[in-house]
Amino acid sequence: MFDTNHPLKLLFLKENVIFIMICVLFCASCSVKRPLAPTPAIQLTKIEPPVLKKHTEKMNVAAEFKRIFEASRLTFIYPDQIDSFYKNNEYQPVLISRFMADDQLQTFEGYLMNVDAHGIDPQVFTVNRIKKLLDNYIHENARKKERESYRDAMELELVIADAIIKYSNAMQFGIVDPARVYINYSTPTLRPDSMTVIQVLKVKNLKAYLDSIQPKDKQYVALQKALKAEQENPQENDSTYRILKVNLERLRWKNKPLTDKYVQVNIPEFMLSVIDSGKVSLRMKVCVGEQALDKETPQLGSKIYSVQVNPVWNIPQSIAGNEIIAYAKKNRYYFANNDINVYRNGKLVGDPESIDWKSEETGAYSFKQQPGEQNPLGRIKFLFNNESSVYLHDTPVQAPFKQKGRAVSHGCVRVEQPLNLAYALFGKGEKFDQIKKAMANGYPRAKYIGLPLQVPVWISYYTAWADKKGAVHFYKDIYGLDDVLYKQLSFPFSQLY
Repeated sequence: MFDTNHPLKLLFLKENVIFIMICVLFCASCSVKRPLAPTPAIQLTKIEPPVLKKHTEKMNVAAEFKRIFEASRLTFIYPDQIDSFYKNNEYQPVLISRFMADDQLQTFEGYLMNVDAHGIDPQVFTVNRIKKLLDNYIHENARKKERESYRDAMELELVIADAIIKYSNAMQFGIVDPARVYINYSTPTLRPDSMTVIQVLKVKNLKAYLDSIQPKDKQYVALQKALKAEQENPQENDSTYRILKVNLERLRWKNKPLTDKYVQVNIPEFMLSVIDSGKVSLRMKVCVGEQALDKETPQLGSKIYSVQVNPVWNIPQSIAGNEIIAYAKKNRYYFANNDINVYRNGKLVGDPESIDWKSEETGAYSFKQQPGEQNPLGRIKFLFNNESSVYLHDTPVQAPFKQKGRAVSHGCVRVEQPLNLAYALFGKGEKFDQIKKAMANGYPRAKYIGLPLQVPVWISYYTAWADKKGAVHFYKDIYGLDDVLYKQLSFPFSQLY
């Protein structure tokens, strides 16, 4: 045992204690981990899905993404296509990852905020929600737990995907489907399909794509310019703004003939134009259908394939029942005086004067007016297939062409200069010479003459249209179709498809 009272032993003990303490301190200092370097600030400009996958032990990423998607499914216009896209991408926020790095999402937000330049309310694309989610993600996610941050990314991702599809569709096809808006609409109109939607979500350079889909047609640009002037100088009565808004939408519809040559009838303008290589080669007045649902001239697209010189008029049942029979009741010789043949169950009636139209059941009868001066189709009609049985035709009654408002027909389009229209379609040659000679014949006989090359006819409805100098002219909404379309444009986007 140590004698602690001995001076040497005491000194030895003290030195050993000091040595042991130094060793303990040294060993302790070696066992303590060095402080980690400060954690760098979270970079919100890009999300790397592979990094996020490391946290699947705490949260099933794919399941969470699908849960958030299902909660929003009813707000998407193409939910199945969006779901398919993300399924192929393992339910990861690929758009944020792709577009956040160089501020392309902020650029997209800017396009949405300025969409009123197209006459579209930015809220159609839920721009306020996008702005809130994007700002929140950029500025506040650094202070959130990773689970919350990733859920925010999922929600932002889906809202962006839906908005890109909506904006792409709006710029290229319009917001609404005209066939669902109008009753008398049978113009072939291209609409977005599933493949179009998927391709939009695969775009690599968002800004370049957004620029590429901006409408650039001269008509569209002219109406945009007029809209901007209207927005800069707002009036108490916003009717001009409304007119420009609905006509910009009409110009976004893909229903215009793609051929170099076509015939356009603009119903509210009461005018026909022949377009050839982008230029108007012929203009003339027309008369269109009356302001009644059963007499309106329909919007349609077809191809003129033939003319009938000195045409036979197959009188529609609606006209026969409402007008022709009424005339016959007053005058038993009405049919003979007007060169109208009467048929019962398809067989010619030899003596229609003997029929008592006041008591006769008229449903079994049909009527055909023969060529001549009394025929309301005049000397020629231009034929094209359509569901409404309408056509362009001449007329013996010229007085309506002197009127400003020319909605006077039963639905067909009466043309002011039929011979000039025939020349514009056929051109110089034997067939046109036949038409000209047959129309001048004092003893007319019906004759069909086919067009060597069919020419598209586009019967449209624009209440605002720019001339070749870019000046916008406004026309009366004779069928009330502006109001119908304006109400549809005010609906949420998800209800328009």
